Amino acid sequence: MTKLPTINLYDDRPSLLIVDDDLTFCDVLARAMTKRGFDVNCAHIIEHALKCAETCTPEYAIIDLRLPGTSGLVLVEKLKAMDSGTRIVMLTGYASITTAVAAIKLGAMYYLAKPVDADEIMTAFECTKGNTAAQISAHALSVDQVEWEHIQCILTENNGNISATAKRLNMHRRTLQRKLNKTPH
Repeated sequence: MTKLPTINLYDDRPSLLIVDDDLTFCDVLARAMTKRGFDVNCAHIIEHALKCAETCTPEYAIIDLRLPGTSGLVLVEKLKAMDSGTRIVMLTGYASITTAVAAIKLGAMYYLAKPVDADEIMTAFECTKGNTAAQISAHALSVDQVEWEHIQCILTENNGNISATAKRLNMHRRTLQRKLNKTPH
């Protein structure tokens, strides 16, 4: 297992960009990661995150999936284009198989469902390969979860465009937005 860089007073601390629209969560996580030796920058929207990344490309990033205006997946792709070595962990309160696969394909190294703590994120940053001992659920997905997965798949295929996704699903845009605001059971 690859270890994170050792930090000492004479070395620069590794840079970490946290992007989450929940200001309180972002602040708490920033303090926890600073205590763990990172030089932390926070952003709450993609545009600000990109400006931070252009100033100093982060070695590590923690990105929330749901950000105002667009998906955090867009940011994963842009950060990896800036520096393919950036180690990215995607966080979400709306976990789905589709978004997890998309995040990994775009370059995130790990995908964690909220609530999550700094220790789990540190463990995710250290992971460099899959885990054959990962737990496998004995329960099938509920109908709501299957619907959520299908919507997420079509949404990903339409690059996060809600109008195009609604049209493809033969659904009114507002109905789709209501479904996206619900968490599947």
